[in-house]
Amino acid sequence: MKQEEKHHRCPWLDESKDDYVRYHDKEWGVPVHDDQKFFEFLILESAQAGLSWYTILKRREGYRKAFASFDVEKVAAFDETKVEQLMQNNNIIRHKGKINAAINNAKLFIIIQKEFGSYSKYMWGFVNHKTIVNELTKLSDYPATSDESDQLSKDLKQRGFKFIGSTICYAYMQACGLVNDHSMACYKRKQIIATYKQE
Repeated sequence: MKQEEKHHRCPWLDESKDDYVRYHDKEWGVPVHDDQKFFEFLILESAQAGLSWYTILKRREGYRKAFASFDVEKVAAFDETKVEQLMQNNNIIRHKGKINAAINNAKLFIIIQKEFGSYSKYMWGFVNHKTIVNELTKLSDYPATSDESDQLSKDLKQRGFKFIGSTICYAYMQACGLVNDHSMACYKRKQIIATYKQE
């Protein structure tokens, strides 16, 4: 455990929040290839619009229960009655536009799966199927968007997705490991890079 205490982590992380630290250490920036995990982050990131990521992270289990364990087929089938139920759910962000967007996006997600064979193939195409590794040292180095997130956002919007601007898309790409934005001093940076050669 002493080694744990010596870990240097990203400058954006509030290390006083254990759940935030776990998310940083176990998930953030780790390459995702599973469609269900991509769908989970799509729902969570689009819910984040205008809010802090930690606001959503605290409600993650609430979202998991409310959105059928992130089963895209089930979410795509949600009707107006279900929307009204979700609007009464204190464990998620009760924003009707975002709830409707999650259902809308689920239907479009399935269309992408059919078109590309998997949603993962679609996503990774925006980075030429290889993680972009940035060299960041301080908080001010972190970009809010990139050319790739601009392209992803534009394409998703053309397909009809909602709450998916370039800033949200960049956060989505960071979370799912299409971009490795762990800082140069962060112990996770090299750990994740070491996994690329194994894929």
